[in-house]
Amino acid sequence: MVDIFALALSHGLIALAVWRLLQRPDLDREGEPPAPRRAPRGQGMRVPGSVAETQSEEDARAPRPGAPGA
Repeated sequence: MVDIFALALSHGLIALAVWRLLQRPDLDREGEPPAPRRAPRGQGMRVPGSVAETQSEEDARAPRPGAPGA
């Protein structure tokens, strides 16, 4: 009983993976460049020491546009 369940489950998952792969729209196009990926939403990943994090003291004290009191 367990052997039949294990075989059915594994083969069912393989069949599901094949079905999902066959439904991809890029399988019908050959030689075209891939579609551009969307930019991630939000602030993204912060990397220590990156240019965006390093600010001079004057920039840190200056009010940001759109901030209260700007």
